Amino acid sequence: MDDSEAKSAGRTEPAPDLSEIAAQCAASNLLDFAEQLAGLAEDLKALAATPIEPTLAASDDQPEASSQ
Repeated sequence: MDDSEAKSAGRTEPAPDLSEIAAQCAASNLLDFAEQLAGLAEDLKALAATPIEPTLAASDDQPEASSQ
């Protein structure tokens, strides 16, 4: 297909090259990853604000000192 046939078929711009497509995909993936990290940071912040309370099971795991 020559240029005149391509224009008559409706294509007026050249197809993007693979490096441009790869760069767009990488940018999209990085934005998704950044969004996931932001969500994780919020979860960690909420966990850090929660006090740690000892439970009975935790104190039962301590071996008692025997006097022999």
